[in-house]
Amino acid sequence: MARRLVTGAATEGVADDPVDVVEVLRDREVRVPEEKGRSGRAVALRFGRVALAVVVLLCGLTLIAGYANKARCTGPDFDEWGRTQPDYKQRIDRDVCYSDIQHLWIGRDIDRHVFPYIHGRITDDGQLVGGSVEYPVVTGLLIWAGAIFASNDAQYLAYSALLMAPFGLLTAYFLGRLSRWRALAWAIGPPLVLYAFHNWDLPVVACAVAAVYVIYRGWGRAGAERPLVQRATVASVLLAVGFAFKVYPGAFVLPLLLYVLTGGRRRADGTREIAPPVRKLAAVRVVLAAVVTVVLVNLPFALFGYQGWRASFTFQQLRQVDITTNSVWFWGFRPFSDPSNTAFQDAVGFWSPTLVLASFAAACLVGWWHYQRHGVYPWIQVSAAMLCGFLLFHKVHSPQYTLWLVPFFVLLRVRWGWVIAYYLADLAMGIGIFRWYYATANGLPSSIYDGFAAQAVMIGVWGRAALLVGLFVVFLAARSTVDEDAIPSERPQPLPAG
Repeated sequence: MARRLVTGAATEGVADDPVDVVEVLRDREVRVPEEKGRSGRAVALRFGRVALAVVVLLCGLTLIAGYANKARCTGPDFDEWGRTQPDYKQRIDRDVCYSDIQHLWIGRDIDRHVFPYIHGRITDDGQLVGGSVEYPVVTGLLIWAGAIFASNDAQYLAYSALLMAPFGLLTAYFLGRLSRWRALAWAIGPPLVLYAFHNWDLPVVACAVAAVYVIYRGWGRAGAERPLVQRATVASVLLAVGFAFKVYPGAFVLPLLLYVLTGGRRRADGTREIAPPVRKLAAVRVVLAAVVTVVLVNLPFALFGYQGWRASFTFQQLRQVDITTNSVWFWGFRPFSDPSNTAFQDAVGFWSPTLVLASFAAACLVGWWHYQRHGVYPWIQVSAAMLCGFLLFHKVHSPQYTLWLVPFFVLLRVRWGWVIAYYLADLAMGIGIFRWYYATANGLPSSIYDGFAAQAVMIGVWGRAALLVGLFVVFLAARSTVDEDAIPSERPQPLPAG
């Protein structure tokens, strides 16, 4: 889009500091109409519609490829429990087509169509029974809904994919509207093929991206003209729903709170979206929206099936660092990280959440420094860095967690080298880990000197870890791809009643 900078009289009074001059000029950047009387914004929007159609279509094709990849592990025969035959246990690792969705058809009462949590519990040896699953309640409902018409693991995978595919398409739509062609990093990226139907992660990603969309694009005819307080409240609700799917979006409420507390974006006349007298009340409203949503979603299960509801949290608390967690905690402390080493497991139980919270605090503090220097709190950047801290220090780093990170490759202007490097490390992990499982389970040579499977796992584990450290810094320094031009000049809107 053609642009020019207003110079001359517009720069009078600018400080002598070159950095300040650049900032003022950037703030006073204006659009120049395109030829034939069409505004630059109209042309951009037309491009956006074309990009949107292509991005969503390509995402649909990628989702089909992702389903076909997992469906290779299903059938053609099934035993009396609806489990794929023959050689299910060998195929899922050898052919790199394992899926938690298919695998958990047996063992969580999903095949018995038991409604989740209400009659569930966790046994003394850590087994979930009676309909309890190891996920928050909305994911539990999704797990149950996908099994309603299924009688074997192949049908369950297919019905679950049909339930979740719209969330993948919706994510592509939101990212396309926000960042246009850069959304292809999501729509045709290898992670979507590998993990779209590996677990139940597409809905939670959609919730996180929808929150960003609501902040910058709003909804309905009013769109982004709605007061920021309204948009932030709805975004907070979406993040809370994401928390009820897979927890991690709940952490983004904190940077959103700080974004609101600092007044949001600057208007063209220098004022803020939220006036100072109501910022604290607006921030309280954002927090309450998230808390109330989480309580309302969880309360029915806590009231009518407390043991089953509590079992999902207990399961995660008791989960040990082992060969299935794929984290630096297991691979970085061999052989002390053996599950039988209770002292080490207890230490990880303390240090893992402590370091995660420390990384959250560090990201928020850097964001505050950025706000003091540049005038806008970078809540997307801080959220991305917080996610890096979580993925690096959490005791479990499942392969599909990459889907959580990909939208930030779209929403932030990071160099493509970072994206490609992370995708390559992820491919090494996502493929190597299952080939290595196959080798170890079948008595084949499996040391790092015996073949590429073990080497790929090490590339994946340490490559991802190193990249997450780098991305923590890169994300915080990145500019957003979301249109952040100065918004129209008008008086800041007061906090709406109610």
